[in-house]
Amino acid sequence: MRAARLLSLLLLLQTRGRLTAQELAEELDVSVRTVYRDVDSLSSAGVPVYADRGPTGGYQLLDGYRTRLTGLTSTEAGALALAGLPDQAAELGLGTVLAAARLKLDAALPPSLREGAHHVRDRFHLDAPGWFADADRPPQLPALATAVWEARPIRITYRRYRQPDRESVVHPLGLVLKAGTWYLVAEADRTRTYRANRISAVEIQDNAFPRPPDFDLAAYWQRWSAEFQSTVYKGEARIRVSPKAMGGIFTSGPVVAAKIRATEPGPDGWREVVVPIETHEIAQSDFLRYGPELEVLDPPELRESIANAAATMIRMYRADER
Repeated sequence: MRAARLLSLLLLLQTRGRLTAQELAEELDVSVRTVYRDVDSLSSAGVPVYADRGPTGGYQLLDGYRTRLTGLTSTEAGALALAGLPDQAAELGLGTVLAAARLKLDAALPPSLREGAHHVRDRFHLDAPGWFADADRPPQLPALATAVWEARPIRITYRRYRQPDRESVVHPLGLVLKAGTWYLVAEADRTRTYRANRISAVEIQDNAFPRPPDFDLAAYWQRWSAEFQSTVYKGEARIRVSPKAMGGIFTSGPVVAAKIRATEPGPDGWREVVVPIETHEIAQSDFLRYGPELEVLDPPELRESIANAAATMIRMYRADER
């Protein structure tokens, strides 16, 4: 552990130039006192590190000194795939590994390329979760990531909707982050998808399993997503949408919004279109948010339920009038 920290300190000085003891302590998550001891150890080992005194001082390496001790471990190399997702890497338990890998990569780059890498990081940032939703932080995520990484079976307890919890042993094949939500892809009797925040317990088994050589996580997820989406929508509704409602139509989901936007407006600016719906209850709640800017034409039972809901609201608000 200390050897890795000394190397990290050395690489920080090599890539960033002069740094104060406080800055080094914050980067390495240690005390300033520990930094003093580590710098003394590097000096004793022959590393030309020296200190400038005063308010603008700090530690730095002798000009021209470079170390080639920048080899990545296999775990660090794998963590670089999450270089654009530092928060998600931390959730997987790879935060410090990713930081070390990026530091080694920076140290290995010539100054011109290193400056370009910093230029990109300063100007582009990916924030995976959607708006108005808390980030999904499943407590079992680090254990799931370990099992996926090491190809070890896990015994999981899975909370099912309106059904008893199920305990089973599965072979974890991958983790997917979709719109801020984590999913586990695992093989049991067949390849299945589990929502990670419904996994209440994980027990990693001692043995390893042979990972299917032809398994493609991205291809599987694309197929599964299409199948899942097709099963979500169980019916259709014919609706009319006003021009005023178009600004917020994205809240009805990408599939419905795309169908509405692809429809040409009539002479009055309203668009008539058949859209997929999940259930009448969900559709009613969804369509009522648009008020008089959206009219349901079919099916008759959905139109009637929305009319009844609107009438109930009118009676409720008029009852408050004095």
